[in-house]
Amino acid sequence: MTKIANIEAFPTSFPVPEGGSVALGVGRAVKRDAVVVKVTTDDGLIGWGESHHGRAHTAVAALLQTTLKRLVLGMEATDTVGVWHKIYRGQLASHGMGAGCALAMSGLDMALWDIRAKAAGMPLYRLLGGASKPVPAYAGGVALGYQPPDELVAEARPHIEAGYRAVKLRIGDTVANDIARMRAVRQAFGEDIDLLADANTAYRLEDVRRVMPVMDELGMGWLEEPFPPHDRRAYAQARSYGRTPLAVGENHFTRFEFAPLLDDGAIGIWQPDLSKCGGLTEALRIAAIASAYKIAIHPHSSMTGLNQAATIHFLCAIDNPGYFEADVSRKNLFRDALVSEPWRIGADGCVRPNETPGIGVEVDDDWLFAHPAIEGPGYI
Repeated sequence: MTKIANIEAFPTSFPVPEGGSVALGVGRAVKRDAVVVKVTTDDGLIGWGESHHGRAHTAVAALLQTTLKRLVLGMEATDTVGVWHKIYRGQLASHGMGAGCALAMSGLDMALWDIRAKAAGMPLYRLLGGASKPVPAYAGGVALGYQPPDELVAEARPHIEAGYRAVKLRIGDTVANDIARMRAVRQAFGEDIDLLADANTAYRLEDVRRVMPVMDELGMGWLEEPFPPHDRRAYAQARSYGRTPLAVGENHFTRFEFAPLLDDGAIGIWQPDLSKCGGLTEALRIAAIASAYKIAIHPHSSMTGLNQAATIHFLCAIDNPGYFEADVSRKNLFRDALVSEPWRIGADGCVRPNETPGIGVEVDDDWLFAHPAIEGPGYI
């Protein structure tokens, strides 16, 4: 049996290059943070994963390397369900730290799946019962933020020319500015491009009431997170303001927070993040719940190429896949330097899973160690 011999968590950061900062509904980005998780087995296998930073990357890493590590050290490395349940019983369900625990265990779970697939000698999607296939992608990530409409069109154009058939815009500025930007992009690229919008919890109900008719007119694919995830009454009210689907999920943790969305009846798009929701093990459960109600899964992508590559494998292995969120932000070193190439956009606007065993990316240890955590908020 292959047992978990060691768990290491590395909080890592890099400053946003001068001139590269973008404004979102949560503020202006000044640095990028992540938590990279490394699991080593007693027979020498190494698995890599990513825990979302949660704006507290050193705290998330500390939780993983102390409490969670001591809970599962010595367990069978391929027993992803058992490890998940041990953490659930010992920490997540009974002793608080809910969101922090979900973030920390997500990276551990991803690393264990990387080990499972490497031990089996197959790419992750195949181990999950999937097949290699084209996965439609949209240009998103921490980019396409607030700027004059003509500059936004100029930023989007290279992505359309590269093959993307969908783009996600950042809204949550002012309703007037948001509408001007959405209109400009629709006018520039026509009806064949799927336009999506993310408000990053910056809207009020009144804002949604004003913007929704325009989004309906423009044929927007969804309105993502206009409100904080706990504001269920606001989502229920906003559902009556128009036809554009409401999307949530990147800040919902575990299936126990997704399942009540069915009762609310307000959310049409589910967006779990493999580095936040409890890991790949939990994302598969969330996708199964959604599948029973014909709801497509459009995962939120996290900071590094580890999450992004794993997400493509996941989408190839579920029966209700939606878009892959392709992080197209400029100079994302977590995508371009920390790991080998995680994905590549095709002329058909799709990405495909890596074919090497495991998640299929290599981590540059030297780069990781050369970029320790930078304390402080990532957005101001």
